[in-house]
Amino acid sequence: MNVLILAAGTRNKVVQYFRKAFENEGNVIAADASKLAPAIYDADKYYIVPPITADGYIDTILEICKKEKIDGVLSLIDPELSLLAENSEKFKAVGATVIGSSYALCEMSLDKMKMYEWLTAHGYRCARSWKDKNEFYKAADAGEVKYPVFVKPHKGSASISISKVCDKESIDVLFAHEDGLMIQEYLDGQEIGADVYVDIISGEVVSVFTKKKLKMRAGETDKAVSFKDDRLFALIEKFVIEAGFSGQVDIDIFEIDGQYFISEVNPRFGGGYPHAYECGCDHMKLILENLRGNANKKNIGNYEEGVYMMKYNEIMMRKDIDEKNTCIG
Repeated sequence: MNVLILAAGTRNKVVQYFRKAFENEGNVIAADASKLAPAIYDADKYYIVPPITADGYIDTILEICKKEKIDGVLSLIDPELSLLAENSEKFKAVGATVIGSSYALCEMSLDKMKMYEWLTAHGYRCARSWKDKNEFYKAADAGEVKYPVFVKPHKGSASISISKVCDKESIDVLFAHEDGLMIQEYLDGQEIGADVYVDIISGEVVSVFTKKKLKMRAGETDKAVSFKDDRLFALIEKFVIEAGFSGQVDIDIFEIDGQYFISEVNPRFGGGYPHAYECGCDHMKLILENLRGNANKKNIGNYEEGVYMMKYNEIMMRKDIDEKNTCIG
């Protein structure tokens, strides 16, 4: 069994975990558009590929899949998830399974307004959102929502271009200088992260890990502590099954006065996943079992509470890099 990890970037731990799971089973191949992506050097083999927006990008990835006899392929960045899902039949034709959700769900997850509309239509608590600033002003004048609020691109990830604003004038300035913005209600509560695996064979939620986020950095969880709540597990399971997600799912949730609000969903490994893995939720083994053709048994919440994760910086040193080299075979 061989797996291909695209857009490996700085997710060294994810690559290392895959190598451990696939040891004596097959190879872990990594790819990225840059030779300065440190995670590629933790793989058994790596490829430098064009940017995902380049003509022929998918053909390049398909050629790698054929050459390396890839059984499963996944990406670690949001924009590529839809691209893989859209071409899942092409990957299937060369023997590779796209480990992820459908194209429609990847697109909905990337578009925060579409996700908000789905959540409200299906009765889930979430932050109220507006694309029309004048509609927001009406709600604010009526006392239906209070400042501060967040102004952010309705499509985007990694907390890029997000502003916390406290007045109408600031919103006007932001909307005047950037298109595609939305306004989102500020949820003042405990932020929670959930790492979920939906079995790609049975369609069942087989693993859920939840953590209270204690500190964030660059849109990712920097410090967190594991905890359990059966009521939250049930909510997560209901949501991902009702929506139809598959494979790895990363969910941001807020707890306010005992109620859970779903915030954002990323159908991929999140930056905080190592916390789940180190607490015993090995989703790489679940993926391996699925690629073998076997469904995994449900094992939700099988981890220890009160375990803290604290990220810290590490470096990689190499001499054999020519950053001008953009493609290898």
